[in-house]
Amino acid sequence: MASFVQTVQNIFKIQELRERLVFTLGILIVVRIGAYITLPGINVEALIAANTGAAQSGTKTVFDMFDLFVGGAFSNAAIFALGIMPYITSSIIFQLAGIVIPEIQKLQKEGEEGRRRINQYTRVATVVIAGLQGWGVSIRLTSMADVVVAPGFLFTITAMLLLTAGTIFMMWLGEQITERGIGNGISLIIMIGIVARFPQSLYKEFTYVLTGGRVWVFEIMILAFLVAVIAGVILITQGARRIPVQYAKRVVGRKVMGGVTQYIPLRVNTAGVMPIIFAQALMFIPNTILSFFTEPSPSIVWLAHLLSPGSFFYATIYGLMVVFFTFFYTAIVFNPQEMADNMKKQGGYIPGIRPGLPTKEHIDTILTRITLPGSIFLAIVAILPTFAMNFLNIDTSFAQFFGGTSLLIIVGVALDTLQQIESYLLMRHYDGFMKSGKMKGRVGQGGF
Repeated sequence: MASFVQTVQNIFKIQELRERLVFTLGILIVVRIGAYITLPGINVEALIAANTGAAQSGTKTVFDMFDLFVGGAFSNAAIFALGIMPYITSSIIFQLAGIVIPEIQKLQKEGEEGRRRINQYTRVATVVIAGLQGWGVSIRLTSMADVVVAPGFLFTITAMLLLTAGTIFMMWLGEQITERGIGNGISLIIMIGIVARFPQSLYKEFTYVLTGGRVWVFEIMILAFLVAVIAGVILITQGARRIPVQYAKRVVGRKVMGGVTQYIPLRVNTAGVMPIIFAQALMFIPNTILSFFTEPSPSIVWLAHLLSPGSFFYATIYGLMVVFFTFFYTAIVFNPQEMADNMKKQGGYIPGIRPGLPTKEHIDTILTRITLPGSIFLAIVAILPTFAMNFLNIDTSFAQFFGGTSLLIIVGVALDTLQQIESYLLMRHYDGFMKSGKMKGRVGQGGF
């Protein structure tokens, strides 16, 4: 404990690090304030009543998952209701487009200039996506009884402009954090929206204990289980298989280059949080369709009930989809053939493995072997909130921190941010948060 306190004190001794932390905190406060500034023309009392009715129904839709990422701004009909998600969507589109579109693939290989052009295209696509989603939000708000004071063309245009501007402003804030603050700005904005719900969820849980709904001993066991889950997620997030690569010696002028051994870390969870997001979005489709009908057919009602969070069938299908999308997304973001070709061009080889096709097959085999247990663990983490709600009788808002997208995003972003702080401390010859003074590097971040 004394070491941790000393490390925190060392952080504030470094002026540059202190200024970056204060700047990051200020930006995140602005983001949270924007989540409570309601769009003009909204009846706040009617909106609260509609949200309360939706919460009591217990039906989960894709809008609930969206609201999770924006920290409640969507349910508040705030100017930041779209959050940074249109930018994330646009980034994923161009990432996937690089697999099938040769022009995008060529830009990805052009270094800094190619990345700059792709970033420009991504921002333009973000404006288009935000405008379309803003239009969709205006339609949804208009369909809610008495929520929009004066529905019509003027409200739709106003909502679209403000929501799009809010997304662009948040994108700019994220870039400012990345350049002048600590951590990845986009990821931190998403994380702070999720973490903002934790105090209220924890308060509800303890209120339930104080009213006699659960004994203290069982509550302590639940918190211990949460700590164990977090430790397991950190272990898998940091876990990697290191492949040794030997580089042959070569003479460049009067210098001898190469002759050293380096390592390629293959992460156990290369896909990051994306498989859970894809699977969860698909699982919410039936309930989302159901919410659009006042009198849905019995077949749609039965399907929505079967795929509702909490059912055994839901957990089984959800877990299998997470495993599938883990392999699918890993195959997209990681190319063993490209890695083998680059190693061959640089004069590197894996000891005991011939360059070229054998190297590619060797890397592919190792990646498959470590991705399988990683995907199974990811599926377990994905269904843990369902387990917490059904078997531990935990409130839905608190159960989401036992796994799924919430926990993976929080752990991933927290580790990246701590790693940056660690690097500043080590550059100034201070000990970091780890006793050894070093944190394991995280390579090839999948997801955000």
